[in-house]
Amino acid sequence: MKIVCLDANTLGNDVDLKSIFGKFGEFISYDMTDENQTIDRLQGADIVLTNKVLITKDVITKTNLKLICVTATGVNNIDLEAAKNANIVVKNVAGYSTNSVVQQTFANILAIRNSTSYYENYGKSSDGWAKSPIFVNLDRPIFELSNKKFCVVGLGTIGLEVAKVAQAFGCEVCYYSTSNNNSNPNFKRVSFEEVLKCDIISIHAPLNENTKNLFNAKALDELKDGAMLVNSGRGGIVDEEKIANLIDERKIYFITDVLEKEPIRANHPLLKVKNKDRLMITPHIAWASVEARKKLIELSAKNIEDFLKG
Repeated sequence: MKIVCLDANTLGNDVDLKSIFGKFGEFISYDMTDENQTIDRLQGADIVLTNKVLITKDVITKTNLKLICVTATGVNNIDLEAAKNANIVVKNVAGYSTNSVVQQTFANILAIRNSTSYYENYGKSSDGWAKSPIFVNLDRPIFELSNKKFCVVGLGTIGLEVAKVAQAFGCEVCYYSTSNNNSNPNFKRVSFEEVLKCDIISIHAPLNENTKNLFNAKALDELKDGAMLVNSGRGGIVDEEKIANLIDERKIYFITDVLEKEPIRANHPLLKVKNKDRLMITPHIAWASVEARKKLIELSAKNIEDFLKG
């Protein structure tokens, strides 16, 4: 078997991919692959490993792939219909990043609620705490999570764990089902109108016809003053230009690990926000703990092993 990894940089440089995938046959790895390089790099390949590189109908018809291994959960970068017609097996990996996403979600929330960056810099500065006439600094307010209305949008595997942690913090937890099919007796299910009345709204939903632009300009205008919107799901669910304006117009907080177009473009409206203490942007890292990436690679190897066993 000839196995080609198209975007090894998305998996980190702290894992020896060759030792893991080389046991299945010839293994070739590229750090990154532009779309005009994909077909050439997959000539003679039986198996491709891809995280974000597109495997289009054109790629499929001009190569002889037998297995497409997506080193992620989402398979929106694969032309599934073309793969099916060509009798190519497509395998993804699910459930590997739950703990990582949950942890990063609350790390980001707490960083804003506790003004962590400000107080850390103040504490470490020779012109800060060291010159204070009193033992404390109360320049920036910090807020407890306890008793806040916390809504999870998308109560799947990750959303459910986020709900449990929020409950442990003493939040009043509810959820909104984006598919309208999810039901969990342990948490209150609410309408979208009720979602917009919550103190903290945490998105853990896929991007689909039910969620695209769910938090549009009209919905965002309905957020209460002091509300915090957190997107750890997918870009395209939140109107990014509108939320950027809203952060400066009202007391609204926005945390996002995902954007509609990634990486963020240099002229993105979020980069022009003046009230930066109400904004946190992380570069799609919530899934990427060392443990999660290790599990992802192990499960990808198992997908290849299972395929070879038939």
